[in-house]
Amino acid sequence: MIIIMKPNASQEAVNNITTTIESRGLKAHLSVGTQVTIVGVVGDKTLLADTNLELADGVDKIVPVTESYKLVNRKFHPEMSTITVGNTSIGPGNLTIMAGPCAVESQEQLMETAFAVKKAGATFLRGGAYKPRTSPYSFQGLEEEGLRYMKEAREATGLMVVCEVTSMRALEKAVNYVDMIQIGARNMQNFELLKECGKAGLPVLLKRGLAATIEEWLNAAEYIISEGNERIVLCERGIRTYETSTRNTLDLSAVPVIRQKSHLPIIVDPSHATGVWSYVPPLAKAAVAAGADGLMIEVHPCPERALSDGPQSLTFANFEGLTKELKPYASLAGRTFL
Repeated sequence: MIIIMKPNASQEAVNNITTTIESRGLKAHLSVGTQVTIVGVVGDKTLLADTNLELADGVDKIVPVTESYKLVNRKFHPEMSTITVGNTSIGPGNLTIMAGPCAVESQEQLMETAFAVKKAGATFLRGGAYKPRTSPYSFQGLEEEGLRYMKEAREATGLMVVCEVTSMRALEKAVNYVDMIQIGARNMQNFELLKECGKAGLPVLLKRGLAATIEEWLNAAEYIISEGNERIVLCERGIRTYETSTRNTLDLSAVPVIRQKSHLPIIVDPSHATGVWSYVPPLAKAAVAAGADGLMIEVHPCPERALSDGPQSLTFANFEGLTKELKPYASLAGRTFL
């Protein structure tokens, strides 16, 4: 449940409420907005049955929260969150572009890509050092060597770097090199990994599972935030349906739904959603129009030679063209870009 304080409630009244909640062994989550303060209660609310909190000084009303996810719920945190990552931020007012190769293949490939995507307007370099592939015989990534290349690219360009982790071992390595951890679709419900990412301290990009409902996705985010890490960004990357014309089916309706249900930022990955590079630009524009806080775009210096997901990767020229075309869409959406 959430306790909504009166607009003129004193700090003492708020403190008394949180003290009462915590004295019963529950957690109090404080959200201080411009107009009102909300105290979220996490735990078994029956432990508060005899407290008559609705009559306490400064309390306006008590609202039950029926959803199983609490801390990522917008009822707990009415104002949309902005997630700061190094020298950049993801959230309302900005259009964040994450771009780079599906897989880090070499130092030269990554560095060349990093300078190209920065020039075109990206603020994040994405790259896979650990690659969970459908076939065990496909390229699995350079692992720690790839992480070192990402760190070098950040130092050379100033771009923030984000990389997927697929295991506890990968997480232990990645925290020494990257600015943001990515949990891929296949690991969205790897609950032990989610909890460890919550403890790691770095911002987390959480992709939607292959066929996950929005409620399952938000509950996955709850695992991370319940460990004390509130810096979470959601990523819609398409879900598996009966349609075979595209790699997945991009659920753009997830953008407004998430913005209504959660305070977390949401970005869209049209590359993995479609699997076809020519479909990426129109869906990227549609995502911005739908209210996405950013985009994740796969870019490769030579897509036909890519070791992973070449067909969905943009060339440098195509990526630069897309970012130019995105400017009026960002402007109409009230977002700063480039």
